[in-house]
Amino acid sequence: MSFFSKIFSKDKSNAGMRPLYEAIVREGRQIAWYEEGQVPDSIDGRFDMIAAIFALVMIRLEKDEERGQDIAWLTEIFISDMDGQLRQIGIGEMVVGKHVGRMMGALGGRVGAYREALENGADLQDALLRNIFRGERPDDEALGYIAQRITTYHAALEACKTDEIIAGNIPDSGAVV
Repeated sequence: MSFFSKIFSKDKSNAGMRPLYEAIVREGRQIAWYEEGQVPDSIDGRFDMIAAIFALVMIRLEKDEERGQDIAWLTEIFISDMDGQLRQIGIGEMVVGKHVGRMMGALGGRVGAYREALENGADLQDALLRNIFRGERPDDEALGYIAQRITTYHAALEACKTDEIIAGNIPDSGAVV
């Protein structure tokens, strides 16, 4: 297949990752994150929660070296969705790319922060304060709830087979807590 055929092909290779992306979004929108965990129920809060779940899935998938293309396709879907969401809330054509670029940078930072906390002993609550609460400290009970739920969710993802994750069969954090 030629270079241009690949670019303009109607075959969307990333379509197989759509069920996983939809499962990530569903998980990030679970009401307990916002009620018990006091994640702000706002555009930013929802992005932060979806990005947190997305980051945990990415950390898990990175452990399977054969899944690099799947990770790229999943990321393409995320970018496309964020682009569409920004346009829907009225961000203009001239700056939407800049916003998406910042979101991707934020996602990369979250992957690193959560990996350091969950796998290398860095302070998870500090990472959560920066990346979910954006420096606005919730009460200690809510912060502890989010930290415990993220830790448990990370462990549940670790126990899943990669093919199950790719198929969109990710744990339900409400059931694993």
